[in-house]
Amino acid sequence: MKIKFLLLGTSLSFIPILSYAQCVETTNCETLGYTETTCNGGKGVKCPFGNKWACLATEESVCADNGFKYACSGTGYSGGSGDSCGRKYKKCSCKSGYKWDNDSCKKSCSSSYKYTCSGMGYSGGSGSACGGKYTQCSCASGYEWKNGSCQKQILNGPDGDVYKCNGKVVGIKTNDMNFYVAMQDLGTMDWYDARDNCASYSFCGSLKGTLPSKDRLVTMYNNKSSLNSSLSTNGGTKFGEKYYYWSSTFNGYNGHYLVNMSDGSMYNGYGYDGSYYYVRPVLVSY
Repeated sequence: MKIKFLLLGTSLSFIPILSYAQCVETTNCETLGYTETTCNGGKGVKCPFGNKWACLATEESVCADNGFKYACSGTGYSGGSGDSCGRKYKKCSCKSGYKWDNDSCKKSCSSSYKYTCSGMGYSGGSGSACGGKYTQCSCASGYEWKNGSCQKQILNGPDGDVYKCNGKVVGIKTNDMNFYVAMQDLGTMDWYDARDNCASYSFCGSLKGTLPSKDRLVTMYNNKSSLNSSLSTNGGTKFGEKYYYWSSTFNGYNGHYLVNMSDGSMYNGYGYDGSYYYVRPVLVSY
């Protein structure tokens, strides 16, 4: 349906109220129907008592008053939707990959484009944008991208499931562990060297490690899959699958317990303190 208008030529015909306005005793322009401050192209009648105007209705203004206001052209548009008025539409049709949103055809974006990447700690978006949003952000100096935001970078101390020293990961934990595990084994050695080397192992400056108890070794075995994943991600060395590790727990006789990382089993180490087994320091106090 195309809406057209017949614009009449005389002032009395296109502004009926003015003929009535001349018959009442008032000098109020608004009451007489002169409500506009200006008319488009000067098409109207000026109030004889002031600076207000009664404007001639144009096709453009009538179309706009009835909701026909979109040209439906440009990037993302495939044309108008429904009837037109003055070559404009109430709604537009959008091309593939675009959708009608907030009175315009906007590019359709996957849910992964959800970050505006602005504010404290942000330096902008990472990669290409969609609808003004990004899948990840670039962070300013002193900040790092973590859990979907630019957060203040922790250089020394606990940072969730990792422990950092000068910004480098030096220990990891997982789930409800209350201690951090060193990033690599110290090799194989007897129990006495295991105890001493763990006690002198530096996680960060004067912050030293310790030889894990048998219970902590069992906890490490129970969380081995998660720990090994985190070790790989952060540049550490996975636990040996079939290796026994020394514990600090005395067996009550003349040796210390060993824990097998292949199945979590314990061996009481009776008389074996002089034998060589694997060692992994832990950080208990931090």
